[in-house]
Amino acid sequence: MMHTIKMAAPCLFGLESVLSGELKKIGAKNIEVSDGKVTYTGDWQMLAKTNLWLRTAERVLVVLDSFRAETFEELFQGVLNIPFEAYLGKDDAFPVKGWSLNSQLASVPDCQSIVKRAVVKRLERQYHQSWFTETGPQHQIQFSIRKNIVTIFLDTSGPGLHKRGYRQTSLLAPIKETLAAGIVDFTRLYDDSVLYDPFCGSGTLLIEALLKGMNIAPGINRRFAAERWDCIPADVWKQARSEALDLVKRDAKIRAYGYDIDPQAAELTLANAKKAGVSAHIRAKAQDISQFAPLPDRAIVVCNPPYGKRLLEIKEAEALYQKMGQVFVPSRDKKYYIISPHEDFEPIFGRTADRRRKLYNGMMKCQLFMYFR
Repeated sequence: MMHTIKMAAPCLFGLESVLSGELKKIGAKNIEVSDGKVTYTGDWQMLAKTNLWLRTAERVLVVLDSFRAETFEELFQGVLNIPFEAYLGKDDAFPVKGWSLNSQLASVPDCQSIVKRAVVKRLERQYHQSWFTETGPQHQIQFSIRKNIVTIFLDTSGPGLHKRGYRQTSLLAPIKETLAAGIVDFTRLYDDSVLYDPFCGSGTLLIEALLKGMNIAPGINRRFAAERWDCIPADVWKQARSEALDLVKRDAKIRAYGYDIDPQAAELTLANAKKAGVSAHIRAKAQDISQFAPLPDRAIVVCNPPYGKRLLEIKEAEALYQKMGQVFVPSRDKKYYIISPHEDFEPIFGRTADRRRKLYNGMMKCQLFMYFR
């Protein structure tokens, strides 16, 4: 039986509270929130469940240790004390990467080299061999050094968790799946909600809403690095996947409607929805924002309208915002969630948001403008 392990789930800035809520729902213990990261504890089952189920996390890391280091010798000795043999077999690959901020040990390449050397030394002692082929499954070692505090991690996810597997192709400037899932969480949708995205692009916002509404684990159609690790029993992953499939709400009444001025975008939305297994719940077609009119019942409108970087494109975006203000009619049974980096969105749109949330779309600072009154 594996002892309790500490894990960390990095996330986009602004989504920490959403991620913390997800972890509570899954049953994680000792949840602690910091900027851009949530840590928690659990066993191998929790490691598998969080990889499969977390919608807003970027990846799941095992936290091996934290210690202070201001010299290369202190870094070497700190890493040498970590029991890597509990995770790494003698043939496993263990590349090293990391970063350093406001610390004495500022050279990342040098730190990488020291960490690697210390791990090799540790494994030499444990496995009584001096050469490691690294032909086995990959165990990506990561380090962070901030204010001289070193933390060493093992990445269990492999490719980032935003790579659900359904978005094989996308149009320009797509919204990241993890950010889309975070925005969807703010909408408080139900399994019978009706959603609209008048700028659907490749369909990410609507597909993430459908996955949540149908209780489909976002990682159900992909694999994770730690699935190949010998230290984790294979039945852990098998059981987690089996439970996830049993929890799908196949009778969910949720519906989604996507529109985009580009006919290719509507086709792409439908293709991606099919890959995600939610195509029965979505419709998409080419339509200009000026034609937008949701059905008369209660509805959620969620969108990431285009925003340009050049002056002409920004002017076009502002014209779109004005048009949105005209067609997004205030109503008790209609809720609107719009993400934009434009600092004057509200006056251009024509109404002050009932609530705002600062979020980051990549490196771009945005606001999620929420209208629900």
